[in-house]
Formats: sequence, C-alpha cells, structure tokens
Amino acid sequence: MTGSPYPLGLRLAGRRVVVVGGGAVATRRVPALLDAGADVLLVAPELTPALRAHVDAGRLRWEPRRFAPDDLDGAWLVQVAVDDRVAAAAVSAAAAERRIFCVRADDRAAATAWTPAVTRHGPVTVAVLGGGDPRRAMSVRDAVRDLLGASRGPLLTPPVEQGSPVDTPGGAGGRVALVGAGPGDPELITVKGWRLLTEADVVVADRLVPGLLLDELRADVELVDASKIPYGPARAQEEINRILVDRARAGKVVVRLKGGDPYVFGRGGEEVLACAEAGVPVTVVPGVTSAISVPAAAGVPVTHRAVAHEFTVVSGHVAPDSPASLVRWESLAGLRGTLVILMGLKNLAAISATLVAHGRPADTPAAVIQEGTTSGQRTLRSTLGAVAADVAAAGLRPPAIVVVGDVVGALDT
Repeated sequence: MTGSPYPLGLRLAGRRVVVVGGGAVATRRVPALLDAGADVLLVAPELTPALRAHVDAGRLRWEPRRFAPDDLDGAWLVQVAVDDRVAAAAVSAAAAERRIFCVRADDRAAATAWTPAVTRHGPVTVAVLGGGDPRRAMSVRDAVRDLLGASRGPLLTPPVEQGSPVDTPGGAGGRVALVGAGPGDPELITVKGWRLLTEADVVVADRLVPGLLLDELRADVELVDASKIPYGPARAQEEINRILVDRARAGKVVVRLKGGDPYVFGRGGEEVLACAEAGVPVTVVPGVTSAISVPAAAGVPVTHRAVAHEFTVVSGHVAPDSPASLVRWESLAGLRGTLVILMGLKNLAAISATLVAHGRPADTPAAVIQEGTTSGQRTLRSTLGAVAADVAAAGLRPPAIVVVGDVVGALDT
C-alpha cells in the first residue's frame, strides 16, 4: 500500500483505545493516551511498575492475559506494543476486520497508523511524521521545539531562558547525566534537562517521572524502568549504579531521570559517587522539587511574611518510633515554621501523634496534596490532630505531600 499519510488530530476523550503489551513501549505510549482523556484498555500478561501505578490509580483498565480479538469491540484505536510479530499480526488482522486503525511498534510498514514525534508548548501541539523514518521525525520535531521556545507572541507561552552548555568532561565518550524531572507536570523539567533527554541513548527512569517525557524519546532509546529492578532497595540501587556505569563505558549518553530533584531524597549522591569511582563523567541537572512546588500548586506557600520564616523538609518513610529513623521528631514539634513531609502517608498517623505529643498543637492547619501539578491533583485540608483520619476517609494515596503549619491558610480569602 502506497501514498502519503493523512494527518489527523484524534480527539480520544472518553473513547476506547486498546494497548496490547505491557513493556517499555507501552510505558512510553500510555501517558499520552491518558493525557488525551482516552478510555484505555491494557491487555498484557505482565506490566511494568509504571503501568501498574496507572492501574492502581484507576486511570486505566488492565486485562492480565494475552490478546483476544473481542478486546477490540467498541475500540476506536489500537496500539500494538509487543515484539512478537505473529502476535502483532493477529492484532492487526482483528483490527482490520473491525476497521480500526492500528499502530504497530514492531512493523511500521504493516501498521495502518503511525504515532508522530510530538512536542508540546503551552496550548500548541506539533506532531511530525518523517515518512516512516523516526530519526528524521525526531530531528524535525526538535528543531520545531527550539523555534517555539524562542518565539514570542499571544499564541505561545513565554520562552524559558536557555541554560548554560552541558559540562561533559572526558570528551566525546560515554557519560551520565542525573536529571531532575520535576514534580509531575512534564513542562516543569528544566530546559537543560530536556535537552539532555533529546541527546540520550539510554534513559534510566524512576516510577514517578512524568510519562509524557518518555513519550517524546527517540524510538531507538533504551528505556530502563528503574522501579522494575529486583531485590531490595540496597541491591536495586547497586544494579542501577551498575547500569549507569556499564552503559557509559560502552560509549552511551545515559540520562538518569528522577522525579523531583536528584538530591532531595532521590539517592542521586550515591549514583554520583558510583560514577566517580568508575571514572565516568557525570553532570547533575537540578530539578523542581515537589517539597516546594506541590504545595505552591495547591495554593500553599511554604513561607509567608508574618506567618512562617522557616520551612523544614523531612522524609516520613520511616516511622518515628523506628530505630532506623534519623529524624528528631520531638525537635520538629517545637518549631514554629512550616513542616513539609515527603513519603509520609503510610506513617502519617504515627507522625501526627508524635508531633502533638511533643507540643505541636493539634489544631495546627495541615494539608495533603496527592499527585501535585498533574491532572490528578487532589488537595485535602485538615488539622494536625485529624489529618490522618481524614486522609484515610478520603482515600488519598501516594505520591502525596503533607504540609503542616499556618501557611496552609495564608492565602485564603
């Protein structure tokens, strides 16, 4: 079949889209479908942790099995994200029988639709088809994004000043960049961080990085889902370090993409030390930390004149009474400023009780923000004494930020 593709912008809100496969390709494609409001059905025996997080959050439906033709009943579009050509061809045949357009990751020539290289700039979305050549499409897409970033006018958001040139000691060989992806909104990654993503040969991504950033990667980029690495936390970190070093020594440009900022409870320091010990050049690109940005997105400034002259950021992943805890909660209870707690939802009841027991008033305002800066953001306002029960009643879940202090109501009018 010949002929140029006919470009369309599909309005998928509320319409069924079937994704077959639960690996790296699906991990990259699903966020854009969810962003479009599609009713996504995911069919795969197994999923990456990033996709499982979407399932657990109720953003899509998962059938944990192999594809069956009647999965396409009622669908408007199907994306095949499997390596098995026989299985992919079976999905294509079922789609053709039902006159449903089919995107195939394994064989563009056999597909009836292609996914373009996409860049988003405020209200403007640009999709580029490269005549079947993904590299050409990505190159043109990147050039367009640069032009949009330099443009001014009422139709575009104001441009961001470009960062300084990337420091890449060690010449043209392999290197590692630790890039903070920000709190969840893909537009909150820094210009320098995004530029490094466009140069990457390998991306090692955490579960909480914005999914739309992965959708913009080149088709040939190796995507390593760091949350899928087995063993316990220590062994998993050792394996991540090994992957960074091995890929860089093989001459690859490696981006370690981390939610928030690499050095704010992100174990970025351990990865820098591992690279330095191996003689691998490494660049750290700071990210917008959720500790400040998520409260701001919910209308809570962490400091405010005449209200709070200090704020403290603490991890709550270890219970206050645990011997492993490095936090002096009794001292934090005596502070008058703002307390921002990351990873504290599981231990929130114990944390709030400990703070109250050591002198922080139970009626101190508190707020919990789930999935801040994303379309799934939810905000709950309460008091320190009641917040744990209120969170449980509301069904809030991680990732969430807890803010304690009078700043919670500082901007109320």
